[in-house]
Amino acid sequence: MAVKGLVRKTLVKNGFVKKIVASLGLSLVLSPAFSAHAAQEILNTSYDVSRELFVAINPKFQSYWKEKTGEDISIQQSHAGSSAQAAAILQGLKADVVTFNQSTDIDVLHQKGKFVSPDWRKKFPNNASPFYSTTAFLVRKGNPKNIKDWDDLARSDVKLVFPNPKTSGNARYTYLAAWIYAHNAFKGDDKKIKDFVSKVLGNVVVFDTGGRGATTSFVDRAQGDVLLTFESEVNLIRKEYGSDKYDIVVPKISVLAEFPVAVVDSVVKEKGTKKVATEYLNYLYSPTAQDVLASYFYRVHDEKVKAAYAKQFPELKLVSVESVFGSWKDVNDKHFVTSGILDQLLRQAKKQ
Repeated sequence: MAVKGLVRKTLVKNGFVKKIVASLGLSLVLSPAFSAHAAQEILNTSYDVSRELFVAINPKFQSYWKEKTGEDISIQQSHAGSSAQAAAILQGLKADVVTFNQSTDIDVLHQKGKFVSPDWRKKFPNNASPFYSTTAFLVRKGNPKNIKDWDDLARSDVKLVFPNPKTSGNARYTYLAAWIYAHNAFKGDDKKIKDFVSKVLGNVVVFDTGGRGATTSFVDRAQGDVLLTFESEVNLIRKEYGSDKYDIVVPKISVLAEFPVAVVDSVVKEKGTKKVATEYLNYLYSPTAQDVLASYFYRVHDEKVKAAYAKQFPELKLVSVESVFGSWKDVNDKHFVTSGILDQLLRQAKKQ
């Protein structure tokens, strides 16, 4: 990525994994505490904008694991759009754990190869979601287009940047959040909802493959008036580049974006890493990890940590995907399949 503070990237020694990573345009990051002589090694395959988050968490888990077991553990990170990551695992990327931003991308790992357990949501608390977020807006300093809520994003004078919903879980949440707003504003009127979402899609100046690419387009290439991404990401960008350059707008109603995790059973069985992989994901629920998550502007479940960081999270109405769309399978089958509602609205947007 082009954003300042870029963590160093590298490819693992295994030539097969290196080939997969390079061919799919993914990136891998080694934990700062990486040791070539570590007793065990795990790969956390994650979504596009979580690089720095896990660079912060991993050393804490390594210390925890060392103290608990006396063993060293090296942790590698792979980052790209959530759907691209799932595809990479299906093609052979040896991920021990996945920390995604979209449950359907974990479901596909079971459906297309039984890489994960069919009841993966029950393996960890909160539907296997240690933290959550929502979609928010990043605008230029002073908010020159006077963006206040979702309805402003459909104006003809407003240009948007967010990733491609076909490849990015981040972007799917943005699409669903816009739909949720319209569903509420137009009281379920299907035609008005589709017209609104089509206008929003038509205002997008670039569909990058992942959230970090969208950030680069907005920040470094100065494209668009509004960047739509996770609340955590807009806060980190503003913190990194300065409050004198960007403002944040959190809409009054938005989507509940859960970040599901799972052990990749077929890989940990092959590598003998099930115990440490499971403990790694459990650790994300610990007060220490929850504090790191909150410091990176993710909303968390730990009540004490939540209270300590309450001032940095504006109150809003968070709406679950299931409450509006039914199951995630329904969402995929109706909206994101080829020639589904998303494709239809993109075609409609081109004609406007």
